[in-house]
Amino acid sequence: MKPKKIILIRHGQSEGNEDSSNYETIPDYALNLTDLGLSQAKEAGKTILKEIGTGTVQAYISPYYRTRQTYEGIASVLGDAIVGCNEDPRVREQDWGHLRHPDDSRILREERNKYSLFYYRMKDGESGADVYDRVSGFFETMYRDFKKERFPENVLIVTHGMTLRIFLMRWLHWTVEEYEALDNPGNCQVVVMEQNEDGKYQLTSPLKLR
Repeated sequence: MKPKKIILIRHGQSEGNEDSSNYETIPDYALNLTDLGLSQAKEAGKTILKEIGTGTVQAYISPYYRTRQTYEGIASVLGDAIVGCNEDPRVREQDWGHLRHPDDSRILREERNKYSLFYYRMKDGESGADVYDRVSGFFETMYRDFKKERFPENVLIVTHGMTLRIFLMRWLHWTVEEYEALDNPGNCQVVVMEQNEDGKYQLTSPLKLR
C-alpha cells in the first residue's frame, strides 16, 4: 500500500552548522547535534505528529550521527506511531571526501556555485549527479516496501539538505535548473508530499528559492 504522505526532514543544527571549523577536525558523519539541534528535533516531532494524526510511520534515516539524533528526538514525540526504522546510507549527505580546512571548503563552495550545484564533483567526493544516482537506487527499495501488506500510512525520511532537494528533484521530475533554483531547507524543516486522488504525490510544503 502506498503511503498517504511522504515526510522529509533535514537534520537539526549540527556542530558543523554552528561552527564550520569543526569540519577541520571531525569527520562529517560524526558531527553531533547542538543543544539547539536537539530541541529542534523534538519540535519537529510535534509538527510531524500533527501531520500524521493517528496514522503510523515507517522511517528511513541517514546513518550520520546528526540524523540519528534528529530521528531520536522525533521518535521521542511520535512514540508507538513509528512501526519501523531503517538506516540507509543512500540518503546520507553529499560526500566531501575527507577532512578539510574551512577555507578549503569555502573555496570549493565558491567553485561549485560558479560551475554547477548539480554537476560539480568534489575532489575525492561526490557531485549532485552522484547523489541523484544513489537516491534513485533508494527509491527501488521504497517501492518494494510499499508493496508489503499493512505498510504504514506515512513515510518519514530523516536526511540532509542537499539529499532532500535531490530526492524531490528525482521524485517530481524536476530539471537541473529547477533543482539549482532551490535554497537549502532550514534545520529540521519539514517537507511534505501528499498522495492525491489520482494516486500521485504533490508537494504541499512551500520551498524557498535561492
